Amino acid sequence: MVPRLLLVTAALLASPGCSYLLGDDGLFPDTSQDYRKAREMPELEVPEDTSREALQQAYPVPEVAMGSGLGGEFEVPRPSPLSATATQDAVRIQSLGEESWALVSIGPGQLWPQVRAFLASAGIAVVRADAEAGLIETGWIELEGQPMASRFRFRIEQGVQRGSSELHVLQMHQAGDTSQWPATSNDLGQEGEMLRSVAQYVANSADSSPVSMMADRAMSSQGRIALREGPGGDRYLDLGLPFDRAWASVGKALEDARFEITDRDRSAGRYYVRYLGSEAEEESGWFASLFGGDDEDPLLGRDLLLSLREEGGSQVSIRLEAQTEPALQEREERELLSLLQGNIN
Repeated sequence: MVPRLLLVTAALLASPGCSYLLGDDGLFPDTSQDYRKAREMPELEVPEDTSREALQQAYPVPEVAMGSGLGGEFEVPRPSPLSATATQDAVRIQSLGEESWALVSIGPGQLWPQVRAFLASAGIAVVRADAEAGLIETGWIELEGQPMASRFRFRIEQGVQRGSSELHVLQMHQAGDTSQWPATSNDLGQEGEMLRSVAQYVANSADSSPVSMMADRAMSSQGRIALREGPGGDRYLDLGLPFDRAWASVGKALEDARFEITDRDRSAGRYYVRYLGSEAEEESGWFASLFGGDDEDPLLGRDLLLSLREEGGSQVSIRLEAQTEPALQEREERELLSLLQGNIN
């Protein structure tokens, strides 16, 4: 009996135009519009000596205050151009002098298990893993074609931008005093090869990366750059990088953010720049016309002075001002600093 019932049900479901199943009079009628037929019922009456508190509306509609619009005229701010980092690869190798690192567009909590997975898949033993410090150290490895064994230390740090990470690799030969890690790799070629191998592995599996809760708690993903306002009302970018790297990063960010560098003075920490505007403004496309019409951005062509000042340790402040009158308005200063902020890595 059961098999026959299943066959009958399957036949009914397969039949075209089966209104006896899905029609108004069928077994599974469509009730999505039944609320339109509902009638308003009179308010429930209760005896005078009975409390009405239990009869309140389940979803009360608040009163709408009339005439609450903004008074006077105001200027709609222009949309900020997208930062260059919004369209860049998930994993990139960056260098400054002899130092190289991988910039990864996932948080430290996601990068940590990816590095562990790479080492496991490569059959490389891990002798120390400290999620709070972001350190992973391998045992000694016999590399093909190399005269002596090497070991590697991986350091995972929070990236400059929110939700990004940096991966640094340190290599060491099995020679001399091996009780302490060297300040720099004994073999930069091996360091670079290992860094590229891990970066490629992470890039291939970034979409399915798990999260290490311990590493995620230990290493914040809030970023190392923020727009702040000083006691006197001055606005500046607070960047958590050493001055040498901050100087190089800001120079690259200026170009990505459509600034032309007309001069620079590294000893004074100054970039002299001219704002070129976004590509949309340059091409006078339809998007720019939505917000500005035929009006040109008043900041286009402005000569600006960008100053970097070392605040101690690995902290640098970045300020922006006009080279000539008139001075930047508060909104203009904030927009330009925000644009620069989104392009610093």
